[in-house]
Amino acid sequence: MRLLRRQIHWTIGTLVFLMWIAVEIAAQGGGAPPLPAAPAAPAQGGGRGGRGGAAQATPGVGNPTATFPAQQRPVGDPAVIARGNGLYGANCRLCHGADLRGGDQGGPNLLRSAVVLADQSGELIGPVISNGRNNPGLPPMPKFSLPSDDLKAIAEYLHSVAATMQGQGGPPRGTPPVLNVLVGDAAAGQAYFAKNCSTCHSATGDLAGIGSRNTNPMLLQNAWVGGQTGGGGRGGGGGGAAANPVMVTVTPPSGPKIEGRLGRIDDFLVIVNFEDGSSRSFRRNGDVPKVEIRDTRDAHRKLLPTYTDKDIHDVTAYLVTLK
Repeated sequence: MRLLRRQIHWTIGTLVFLMWIAVEIAAQGGGAPPLPAAPAAPAQGGGRGGRGGAAQATPGVGNPTATFPAQQRPVGDPAVIARGNGLYGANCRLCHGADLRGGDQGGPNLLRSAVVLADQSGELIGPVISNGRNNPGLPPMPKFSLPSDDLKAIAEYLHSVAATMQGQGGPPRGTPPVLNVLVGDAAAGQAYFAKNCSTCHSATGDLAGIGSRNTNPMLLQNAWVGGQTGGGGRGGGGGGAAANPVMVTVTPPSGPKIEGRLGRIDDFLVIVNFEDGSSRSFRRNGDVPKVEIRDTRDAHRKLLPTYTDKDIHDVTAYLVTLK
């Protein structure tokens, strides 16, 4: 009981002491430090200064109100951005889409790309374009042999679109314009087709009627550039990605070969999908099991860096005539 009284007296004494200290501080004009003011909300609109509608930065000066510091960069030259737009349309649009959020070939959303977001003037984007990429779960990105000025122009264009995002990784403001792609020479396109495409495709075989099956010229152009023209060879039919599957053959150390469509492959696993909707996975250890991949679009990927704007427009104009 005596011990309990001592504890109570000690507690009361401590509280009185602390109250006395607080009174002394208040009398000397002290007090708790003020809470920091809430950051001002970024203004809507904005140029290349940031993501998510940050206020436009003064050219050459970082944007102090940008939500994402990595996006504080000067506004690009309109002429360079316009040239980058054309280069992007010819080389990148098929995989990454008109609004940079992914296209028909399954390329990643560039508005969420760490490379694009951290890049300032092409120093990070350029090497990726020049060297290509091969990431698990994504279509391989081919190498593009473009001059340094073209690489920088593409980077400037990407930043100009990223600056109009509605929130982090969201769609750019405005609707992408509908482009008229039927500006090529059909006769020149037929000659290009005969020289470069006729060993795998036929205007009277797998591509017969492709102009009727694809009434949207832009989608038709995307399809043939990406190798989604149907069948993968003479006598094929249909169209779209399903008609051009990536096939895989897995040969285990013992037992029969397993063949089907490639579901996934990386350094540790390969998944084979079958026509009945089932699948089978195999653990990989170096070259065991043996894995052979056959992608009917490989030839198109090899040609992709060699196409000129004229080649693409001419071949599209020719394929439209195949009714």
